[in-house]
Amino acid sequence: MPDHARSSDPAVQAQLDRLWRLSPGADVLGLDRITRLLARLGDPHRHLPPVLHVAGTNGKGSTCAFLRAALEAAGYKVHAYTSPHLVRFNERIRLAGNLITDAQLAPLLAEVLDRADGVNASFFEVTTAAAFLAFARTPADACVVEVGLGGRLDATNVLADPAATGIAALGIDHQAFLGDTAVQIAREKAGIAEPGRPLMTLAYPDPIAAAVQEVALAAGAPVLAAERDWRFTSHPDHVRYEDATGALDLPLPVLPGRHQHANLALAVAMLRHQDRIVVPDAALQAAATGARWPARMQRLRPGPLTALLPEGAELWLDGGHNEDAAAAIAPVIAAQAQGRPVHLVLGLLANKDMAGVLRHLAPIAGALTAVPVPDHAHHAPADLAEAARGAGVPVVATAPDVPAALAQADAPVVLIAGSLYLAGAVLAANDEPPD
Repeated sequence: MPDHARSSDPAVQAQLDRLWRLSPGADVLGLDRITRLLARLGDPHRHLPPVLHVAGTNGKGSTCAFLRAALEAAGYKVHAYTSPHLVRFNERIRLAGNLITDAQLAPLLAEVLDRADGVNASFFEVTTAAAFLAFARTPADACVVEVGLGGRLDATNVLADPAATGIAALGIDHQAFLGDTAVQIAREKAGIAEPGRPLMTLAYPDPIAAAVQEVALAAGAPVLAAERDWRFTSHPDHVRYEDATGALDLPLPVLPGRHQHANLALAVAMLRHQDRIVVPDAALQAAATGARWPARMQRLRPGPLTALLPEGAELWLDGGHNEDAAAAIAPVIAAQAQGRPVHLVLGLLANKDMAGVLRHLAPIAGALTAVPVPDHAHHAPADLAEAARGAGVPVVATAPDVPAALAQADAPVVLIAGSLYLAGAVLAANDEPPD
């Protein structure tokens, strides 16, 4: 799915335009192209500080945010590679704690593209090569790398010797690339397992856990699974983490929702079971309150969009775009609303499960306005509205964009959801870009 990356910096935009002209224009999985491109650049991925590599259907970005927060709380400088970006392309590459600047990014993309002739590298592969090149040249103590799509054939899976790997929540998404069943998808995600390096997982149903175990065993990677090798329990005022090393009480995560307890615990498990970098317990505890991850149940600050709502109304934003994400979002917004009416503004890409998302979000919505997702193929708002009526939402409407939807949202709590691309447009419109 194209990212339609844009930049206000002419030099960066020139390279992004060049990238779109050269890339295949579609998601392409496989390691041959990225391997050849990196070889032309001197194999920078072989010269990185300790790497923590995270896959998953949902929650991998939040897990990366907790990892980075813990490492930075320990005093380390941390590189991070995540995707997609929300507002600015620069969000994908964080160098030693700071987003890459336009002055750094433009020549970096140019250098990679200069070496890419004949490789037919995709947008994501060029981005990955640029990130690894920047990481290899900039001093830091650790790297946090989020898988883009799947795991086994994802461009980031050229990383051969990570400190630890982790798999967050698994579910059904990107079936065209990863398979139609949860077991097939689990096998693809488990493809990040590396010989002798610990693979941390959440607790999965038996067939999925068995698939992950089989792939990891073939790779020679030990699997340490939640509820078997480590565990966490949620309490009203803390999250208790336990493994063979001992127990640790963590503050409640600043990122809302009980599903974030699992992501926090996974990050802690990854850091406690790797041997490349020392992270004290105090830093693990600080990760819970120090993590920042935009568009994941984020309450928006006062801005141009929030000003369109009735005085005192709350505007929330989440980029969740599949059924499992909707299942996690629904109880969180219900808890925030505390019985008050909720107006849902929803936009979904055309390849997402409309019925599955509505199955969880419709029951908490007193009203719903369906909107398009700018610059991307999406479910027509009229079709979304019809599906919402069928799912039992009392009041349903359509709008040409988010500002128009908010202008007609007469409710004390409003949630915009359904797409990270939509979330990026919302953050830009509210003058609230990630930093």
